[in-house]
Amino acid sequence: MSALSTITTPAVRGRRSAAAENGTQPAAVVPSVLQTAAVKQPAAATSIASTTGTFRRIGGKVVRGIGVGMLVLAALVFLFLAIGPRVLGYQTSTMLTGSMAPLINPGDVVVTVPTPITDVKVGDIITYHIPVEDQRVETHRIIEITTTADGGVAVQTKGDANNGIDPWIATLQGKTVDKHVATIPGVGNAIRALREPLVMNILMYGAPTILVIGMLASIWTKDPAKTTPGETAGGRDEAIG
Repeated sequence: MSALSTITTPAVRGRRSAAAENGTQPAAVVPSVLQTAAVKQPAAATSIASTTGTFRRIGGKVVRGIGVGMLVLAALVFLFLAIGPRVLGYQTSTMLTGSMAPLINPGDVVVTVPTPITDVKVGDIITYHIPVEDQRVETHRIIEITTTADGGVAVQTKGDANNGIDPWIATLQGKTVDKHVATIPGVGNAIRALREPLVMNILMYGAPTILVIGMLASIWTKDPAKTTPGETAGGRDEAIG
């Protein structure tokens, strides 16, 4: 019994020593297909989450931009139509016909300033009430100035695009007349639309609503793929454990 043990033990030791001398290492563990997929899956999920977060950020910026733009537009229109004439003294009207084309076309905004009647001259463009029919407002060029019997000023006008003179002579009332000083092309139609009650309500209530939606969207645009360092470290610890 002791002899067998004596013979066997050195043999085992000899084989172990030979393996150690030959430099034989334990076989490497090759990850399986399932393990590889498990490793790749978090990367794909992170990419999808990052893309979703990007779309959310862009959507939030677009909504906020629209809301701010509408507020700015409403403020500019209010300043131009309500505050400007009171502070700067000018008046605005929209050209409805092509009688003054090509200088003033339909849809253009005519800007006028009150000018003393004694200062107007032939060639000036004025906005005044015609003395016939419905006494509508007309914007035409003065081609002749005469003095009335009572010392007033009467003018003969004509549209630049019209073949003939206007079939009336207008006596200017008061001390001033609105004289043309500027033309804003194409804005008249937009201003007329903005003066509609429906559009005004949309500007007054729609713009703040869109701005609030944009602020809420900015809260929802946090990228879930971006985590704090503490959360990332914790997640790694749990995976390793």
